[in-house]
Amino acid sequence: MSNDVSREDLWAMAHAERAALADDLAELDDRQWAQRSLCGRWVVEEVVAHLTAAASIGRLRWLASVLGARFDFDRHNSRRLAEHRGATPTQTLERFRAVVTSTTAASGHTAAWLGEVVVHAQDIRRPLGLPRAPSVAAATAVARFFASRDFTVPSRSIIAGLRLEATDGPFAVGTGPSIRGTTIALTMAMAGRQAYGDDLTGPGVPTLRARHTPQDAC
Repeated sequence: MSNDVSREDLWAMAHAERAALADDLAELDDRQWAQRSLCGRWVVEEVVAHLTAAASIGRLRWLASVLGARFDFDRHNSRRLAEHRGATPTQTLERFRAVVTSTTAASGHTAAWLGEVVVHAQDIRRPLGLPRAPSVAAATAVARFFASRDFTVPSRSIIAGLRLEATDGPFAVGTGPSIRGTTIALTMAMAGRQAYGDDLTGPGVPTLRARHTPQDAC
């Protein structure tokens, strides 16, 4: 897979991953909607509302929201989450389905918004034991973006001085003690998800674990 993925292809992957997640969500019961996600204090329904919010707010509204929250991004996220959470999980899912094909985003970093759905989908699926994973192509695009910069997560800093190698695809980056695992496991580890450390092998894993911090919210 080429490092140069077009914006159109990135959006197509985001739409496919949103649709797949919506299909998984359709099978949840009330207890599962209230299950705590990998995003610390957020439950599954709150993560879904957060995804809807991310696909519904453009640059100007995002800036206005952040200014209104006085650059407190937790407050900004909580306000937008509340705006898009429904009165019931069914309504929350309906609102998420309505943005499956959205190309609205707060910035032009399309790989980051693909990363939103790839990471948050696993934030939901992992605690619920749902087996579906994103496509290797989608996970690879996000992994390469995460390895290239600190954006919404300090992903590049987390892997500094380490060598990451995917066991199921072409992703490989860095020099130093090696870490091996599936592309999605490496991606989630770069996003700071401690739970995915158990899916990785190699001498670099202890260093990576030491750099992870507890997730309060996402």
